[in-house]
Amino acid sequence: MPLPLLFIVPAAAAGVGGAGKSVKSILDHQKASSITNDANTRVENAKTGLENARRDCAEALNDLGKEKLFVLNHSIPEFIEAFEKLKNVELTDSLGLEELKNFHIDEADFEELKELSHFAVSFAGGAAAGAAGGALTAFGAYSAAMTFASASTGTAIASLSGAAATNATLAFFGGGSLAAGGLGMAGGMMVLGGFVAGPALLAMGLIAGKKADAEVEQAKENAAQADEIVKELDNMTFQCNAIRRRTYLFYALLARLDALFTPQVFELEEIIEKEGVDFSQFTSASKKKVAACASLAGSIKAVLDTPILDESGALTEESLKLSEKLGLTFHI
Repeated sequence: MPLPLLFIVPAAAAGVGGAGKSVKSILDHQKASSITNDANTRVENAKTGLENARRDCAEALNDLGKEKLFVLNHSIPEFIEAFEKLKNVELTDSLGLEELKNFHIDEADFEELKELSHFAVSFAGGAAAGAAGGALTAFGAYSAAMTFASASTGTAIASLSGAAATNATLAFFGGGSLAAGGLGMAGGMMVLGGFVAGPALLAMGLIAGKKADAEVEQAKENAAQADEIVKELDNMTFQCNAIRRRTYLFYALLARLDALFTPQVFELEEIIEKEGVDFSQFTSASKKKVAACASLAGSIKAVLDTPILDESGALTEESLKLSEKLGLTFHI
């Protein structure tokens, strides 16, 4: 349902029993109408800009969710299957890999990756098809651990079709338009980086329901209120664009890491085939290759674990720090 006009254009009242309106009155009507139409146009343009930014942001989060699932369904399970075969594994800085100091994979990380990989397989197979849109957006926006906290029990699928898929932030990004109005949309707006859109929405409702006259001063007052509404809508558009940019940075980062990771998994499988499963007996070169593969697995898990948005819908500081850290390391 289209959003009603923000302002009611002052209508010319028909003169009864008089000589008609003065020229000044007619000009005032025209001026008030012009001011009002301009205000309506500016609000409509700001609304359209926010709609476009919201849609693009939702697509970006959804794409990142798909990329996370792709990695968990392909390179990660192949790595897990190969790495589990190894015995006497000890990854230390003495292997000569500087990145191991920051991104190594320990037993707990390994088990979490297994859990997430198993869950991702069931999810991609259609177990949560009915909630796919909201679930993928959630997986893109938040950390794997937060979204799939109960992956081993299977209850995460149900939660994705409930609160995780319908909270205010995801409702704003994933479904419904400004034209739909309502508390859910207002709630979604208000969690975007702390921008409080409630007063603007309230003003929109009051103006739309107020009987406007042809007075120029009234039109100017309406235009001033329109300025405030446009400012808030523009702020939310800016926030959406910032989230979209951070999201695609993570998408590119994850894709790059996986492009480096996949051939190293193949090398790990070849090493096992040629040298067996006792890591302590591997050549120095083979040990370094195993360590590099495990380091990349740890880096990928760090990306999966880092939320882009916090619970209020604002960009997280940790996502900025990780993108800078890994981006410099892997030249993203």
